[in-house]
Amino acid sequence: MKVGLARVSSVGQNLERQIIALKEYGCEKIFQEKMSGTKREGRKVLEECLDFVREGDEFIVTRIDRCSRSVLDLQLIVKELESKGVTFAATEQSIDTKTPEGKCFLNMLSVFSEFETSIRKERQMSGIKANLHKFKGRGQTIDVEKIQTLKEEGKGATAIAKEMGIDRTSVYRLLKRVQVK
Repeated sequence: MKVGLARVSSVGQNLERQIIALKEYGCEKIFQEKMSGTKREGRKVLEECLDFVREGDEFIVTRIDRCSRSVLDLQLIVKELESKGVTFAATEQSIDTKTPEGKCFLNMLSVFSEFETSIRKERQMSGIKANLHKFKGRGQTIDVEKIQTLKEEGKGATAIAKEMGIDRTSVYRLLKRVQVK
């Protein structure tokens, strides 16, 4: 049986293109996951898929980074599949662990996938560091003086919150902060 895994990193992304490709490849069962592939930990759908496959099955992804972006995790996943008698293949890459060439190409591409993730993270951190001076936080957006005035007029937290269009817990928090000062 051909068993597919479709994965995207975030809820806002779409799995449809991967699902279509996996169905066209002949996958009878497709597991769908919306979670980061940088580490295996916490990926319940991946674990369900690995538990599902049996000897003689093929574990299919569209690209290896859909399975994992970590060289070690990918190698451990492939080793686990091999121990169960399951092969690994990618529809958009020349990867099929039935052949020595496919195994070799899998290992080479997994290194590049992890490298790409590391470079992206490095660029992101560099950008954050370069622009840190621009971010000063949101600042106080609720008029604390108005809250105090309404409280002094004898209004309760619920009435103040309703009048100002804010949450009652914000009223309590800000009144408490003012009293402490």
